Amino acid sequence: MQPVRWEELSCEALAALPRRGIDMAILPVGATEQHGPHLPLGVDTFSAVAVAEGASARTGIPVLPALAYGCSLGHSAKWSGTISLRPDTLARLALEIAEWTAAAGFRRLLLLNGHVTNWAPLRCGLENIRHQYPEMRIALRSLWELSPAIHEHYHEDALNFHANCAETGLMLALRPELVDMAKAVDEPDRAVGHLFSYTMDQECVHGVVGTPSRARAEDGAALLATMIETLAMQLQAALTETTPLESWAARSTCRTSQST
Repeated sequence: MQPVRWEELSCEALAALPRRGIDMAILPVGATEQHGPHLPLGVDTFSAVAVAEGASARTGIPVLPALAYGCSLGHSAKWSGTISLRPDTLARLALEIAEWTAAAGFRRLLLLNGHVTNWAPLRCGLENIRHQYPEMRIALRSLWELSPAIHEHYHEDALNFHANCAETGLMLALRPELVDMAKAVDEPDRAVGHLFSYTMDQECVHGVVGTPSRARAEDGAALLATMIETLAMQLQAALTETTPLESWAARSTCRTSQST
């Protein structure tokens, strides 16, 4: 029940995985950005890695070294510590990493996203990968999109959540020594009802959207366990997933056989 980390394997051990039917890899994509006065800069990376490694421990699917930089331009330079890539840079990184995972014999790749505004660049990366490597199966999932229940948990205190109750709870479960709850400040989701997109310094005072003061470690641990279990089940099925046309044909054949 230990995660399989790409960088800890020898080249021979890695090459053996696809031959054993493990032809998928997980790329956690996080961010280095401000998360209010009470959380560390690496929240999105810590979260994505924890879920990826938890699912890896249950499935044997290797986890690539995480991308700790994402598209965080919207956080502005008001708060110290944010380091952002441009959207085209992140999309290009996804493509170039896919090139080398494919060369190593891996035909399936999951981009596991831990930061909201990484999604659009990673989706562009997905399109480029799918076009350039048509034999490769490529997927993009954000942590909060793994199931409706997980989505609800993340968004229960803010639609445009950031450093909120869910993220703070996760950090209390994962890295409590990096959380200072005495500095947790609640802020409303002021972007609701606005048409245009605004940077964080135009939306909030402290870099927070939501109610981190309500966070509890036990809730974060339960959320983490749910995300890991949900992703592990999805990935186990995805190891043998066929194209929609192939799946449809197989079901049609099965129904025909049953009717006769």
